[in-house]
Amino acid sequence: MTRTVSALLATSILAGSAFTATAQELNLYSSRHYETDERLYSDFTDATGIVINRIEGNADELIARMAAEGMNSPADVFLTVDTSRLQRAADAGLLQAVDSDVLEARVPANLQDDDNLWFGFSQRSRIIFYNPETVENPPMTYLDLADPAYEGMVCIRSSTNTYNQTLLAAIITHEGEEVATEWATGMVHNFARSPQGGDTDQLRGIVSGECDIAVSNSYYFARAVRRDVDGLSDHLDMVAWTFPDQAGNGAHMNLSGGGVAAHAPNRDAAVAFLEYLASDQAQVYFSAGNDEFPVVEGVPLAPSVAHLGEFIADDVALSEVAGNIPAAQAIFNQVGWP
Repeated sequence: MTRTVSALLATSILAGSAFTATAQELNLYSSRHYETDERLYSDFTDATGIVINRIEGNADELIARMAAEGMNSPADVFLTVDTSRLQRAADAGLLQAVDSDVLEARVPANLQDDDNLWFGFSQRSRIIFYNPETVENPPMTYLDLADPAYEGMVCIRSSTNTYNQTLLAAIITHEGEEVATEWATGMVHNFARSPQGGDTDQLRGIVSGECDIAVSNSYYFARAVRRDVDGLSDHLDMVAWTFPDQAGNGAHMNLSGGGVAAHAPNRDAAVAFLEYLASDQAQVYFSAGNDEFPVVEGVPLAPSVAHLGEFIADDVALSEVAGNIPAAQAIFNQVGWP
């Protein structure tokens, strides 16, 4: 068989040579809502000649749409944020396995599905932030957040938030369901307010004085370092942070990734796009354009991301964590986490 678009792209992008493909299309279903991703799409088209047609929306809506379209779905690639949504698409039979030497070599094994149904391309660390003026001894682990010493001090998002679902699923993976239930119970007792808003709102809670401690993904804070974020950027001196579990499992990482749709009409182009997302060019842009951590080792960090400092990341297999997400949601419901 002749070399596919995928193989040619891997050669051209990774080696830095020019490549012009026969005009093709790629239908991308994406819940990544960042304007900065435009550069990823345009650079891919410039390198390959493959035109990207985008359908954008909420991840759950896109999953439902792909399921309703069935074998007639035009989707080639599903791109979204967080392991839970990637796994949801995989469990629904909406993704197909990809055998790619490029992806296997560049994406760490713990950041891809065991059956090669999805791959991670960027990460965010779930960090503990705090007001250094009011918190003398900040929590150093996720389990510490549930300590009675922090009663009425913690702001965090709702249990429906996918980042929290994956965090609790990781705690289940490491510690078991009993410890995870105790942690979630303690967290509810320690809420400074009923969970509300997004991660940026948790950080703003520290600035406003509603919260002494907040849990947020790293890129929300890094973004406020790079550009003006209302209610946060002008008050960064009020916010300190710690990467949790540095003497244990390491800081939890949320994943942004994608997979090839089960009935992709342009499969070769779809694999080529995933391989492009693992290239140095795209990996640099995930950090520079959206303040995320690259998944490929050795790719330089944007100054806003490097500002957070070095840390040890949890290297747990996220495919295993994904399997504990239903148990995590059950625990949230059990303990009354809104």
